[in-house]
Amino acid sequence: MEFIQTVLALVLTLGILVTIHEYGHFWVARRCGVKVLRFSVGFGNPIYSWYDRHGTEFAIAAIPLGGYVKMLDEREGPVADEERDRAFTSKPPGQRIAIAAAGPAANFLFAIAAYWLLSVIGFTTVAPVVGEVAPQSVAERMGLSGGMEILAVDGHEVSSWRDINMRLLERAGEYGEVSLTVTEAADGAGERTLIGDLGGWRLNEDNPYPLQEFGVSPWRPAVPAVIGEVTADGRAASAGLLAGDRVVAVDGEVIGNWFELVEHIRNAPEQELSVTVVREQGEFELSVTPAERTAEDGQVTGFIGAGVTPIRWPDEFLREVSYNPLSAIPHAIGETWSDTRLTLVAVKKMLTGLLSPSNLSGPITIARIAEESVSSGFEDFIRFLAYLSVSLGVLNLLPVPVLDGGHIVFYTIEAIRRKPVSEQAQALGLRIGMVMILSLMVFALYNDLMRL
Repeated sequence: MEFIQTVLALVLTLGILVTIHEYGHFWVARRCGVKVLRFSVGFGNPIYSWYDRHGTEFAIAAIPLGGYVKMLDEREGPVADEERDRAFTSKPPGQRIAIAAAGPAANFLFAIAAYWLLSVIGFTTVAPVVGEVAPQSVAERMGLSGGMEILAVDGHEVSSWRDINMRLLERAGEYGEVSLTVTEAADGAGERTLIGDLGGWRLNEDNPYPLQEFGVSPWRPAVPAVIGEVTADGRAASAGLLAGDRVVAVDGEVIGNWFELVEHIRNAPEQELSVTVVREQGEFELSVTPAERTAEDGQVTGFIGAGVTPIRWPDEFLREVSYNPLSAIPHAIGETWSDTRLTLVAVKKMLTGLLSPSNLSGPITIARIAEESVSSGFEDFIRFLAYLSVSLGVLNLLPVPVLDGGHIVFYTIEAIRRKPVSEQAQALGLRIGMVMILSLMVFALYNDLMRL
């Protein structure tokens, strides 16, 4: 069931972004007078299609990992004399550049619209208050300590851990100084700036979490070992555990929080445990045997069919963020630009060796993140779509043949030279570009498999 949900999340995510990207090409091609033969979401044979009044076929294909807009093109077959002026190849270089650039432009516009929507609706974010600082880390060296709230990174205001992660990602692999503007979270007073030396810190190749590598653990409220819900047919219900029970010990070992309880249960599949619980009537000893569950990576763990009581964050650690429709526009543009800059910086650092190519992700990782963001709620999913849309737009503009950016380079050269690049040169470029893209796809998929 989990696998099916992950696949559906990937299909939904790619379907939305591909449709937006290809619609950009389609819309501008129509405005330039180019005849569009097919608008396909997915590759392969269509599983459903229809035609509009212009004769364009709209198709949903069997392989949902991309899409394309097929235009009338003299390079792909003979074109009737009466339709030659509607062929893509008959249009001047400027119009062909506009058509090629329209796909990435649509991705950027979608991201702006998504961030605008979130800004107008408003959302609640958790203040970036430091919980613990790892010894010998960059964070400790610069004087960061528990209880401090981070207000800015390198002079850029931040309001959430997501913002901080994005800023730290930009500094991965670098030397030099990093600055954090902080305040004491308790009273919001005493704002000051901490400066520390990065020392070429790098992200973990398998789990690239900037905060963890930087040495910061976010502050979280205590999570007591109180059961919030019990599955009717689970082992917890069979053992007599009830919602509201507070677990104080397992096999005589004191339990301090929910995570310690989970650890005991996970490590004891099909092993009887003696659980001490406290409820209104007093203290009770119950015996529960966790059921066995095998994860996708083959790891066997125990579970009992019980959930934690929801934890409420203290009001002083929550921040309400909202904008009016007009002020939301520059904010949305700024968020989109931040995502664009981050993507460009990541590409540059991979090419220069400051960021490990092992951080490159493929469809499996995208599917997992998509499933998590869908499960987390509307805001997280829209943010994930916006960021992925920006990444798709940036990568498609890279000057690599096969990609939109490569086509733009060919058409720009044609506009300058006043004659097209030779077919042999274009064919060679396309072959090189195809090898590069396929190699990256295979490498990204390999990284995904290594993370399983």
